[in-house]
Amino acid sequence: MTDTPKQGDRIAKVIARAGVASRREAERLIEVGRVSVNGKTIDSPALNVTPRDRVVVDGKPLAAPEPPRVWLYHKPTGLVSTNSDEQGRETIFDALPPELPRVMSVGRLDLNSEGLLLLTNDGGVKRKLELPSTGWLRRYRVRVNGRVDEAMLEPLRKGIVADGERFQPMEVTLDRQQGANAWLTIGIREGKNREIRRAMEEVGLNVNRLIRVSYGPFQLGNLARGAVEEVRRKILRDQLGLTSAEMGDDPAEKPAGKTVRRPARGPAKPTQGAVRAGGPGPAGKGAGGKTPGPRNAGAGAPPRGKTGGPADKRPGTGPRGKSPGGGAGTVAKDPRPAPKGGKTRR
Repeated sequence: MTDTPKQGDRIAKVIARAGVASRREAERLIEVGRVSVNGKTIDSPALNVTPRDRVVVDGKPLAAPEPPRVWLYHKPTGLVSTNSDEQGRETIFDALPPELPRVMSVGRLDLNSEGLLLLTNDGGVKRKLELPSTGWLRRYRVRVNGRVDEAMLEPLRKGIVADGERFQPMEVTLDRQQGANAWLTIGIREGKNREIRRAMEEVGLNVNRLIRVSYGPFQLGNLARGAVEEVRRKILRDQLGLTSAEMGDDPAEKPAGKTVRRPARGPAKPTQGAVRAGGPGPAGKGAGGKTPGPRNAGAGAPPRGKTGGPADKRPGTGPRGKSPGGGAGTVAKDPRPAPKGGKTRR
């Protein structure tokens, strides 16, 4: 067993890398005696291991780590973003396609929120995407009840304190007042618990619909409710700065980008056909020609074609978030140059 810091990796990192649990969850497994190394049960995560060590979790040998993968998931309302729920409510993991490997969610969307949720099989990637230091803008379309003017939104742009907790300045744009409701586009970088809902309450507004449309360079686009789409490996490597070794690149491996479909929840019909991550669907349409926008476009739908707010200018981020129906499910523009002769790369 290797216990010098200069050799190997922390055991919690190794367990997370194998997709068994996140680092924090792995540390809890170790503390309760569910992990052994070379036949000896351990109770502290302060241990480094190398590929020569035999790690067993819950009686099962730790498999070799799979290459990191990330998926875009259009979370519907009514699902909780946890592995299990004390109240017995359905979770996102209950609704995911069975052919997916074991995945973890990057951050959360609460029960009544919908839109883009990132999934990954790699605990290290999950941690990297969630770190505040990443600084990626998360953009939301938000419907609030009440008459809204610019003066009400100014405290949000300066940074507000709600329930004794200070939130960083938000990017807030008033898109449209529609009867008793108004649609806003809001960009945040922290993603604290119920941050937008709590901040809105602080200025006297009640959120009655919240849709995440982007997370850094990853866009919801026209991905149907309940659908899952894998991010292309090249885009994943470029956006996260992963080395070829970290990606486990194999020259013979086929590129990712396959879309896995589940029937849409509610009255919306599931889309047909695959949408390639980082590229558009059929000409003039999203996947299957459908959009995952509001169920009743005449009753409080977000205005079409609007995103509001300035584009995210931080390095490594893609175009600003689009409202549902604003484009095909996408991640980032393909960095490959177009071939000679003026033809467009498909």
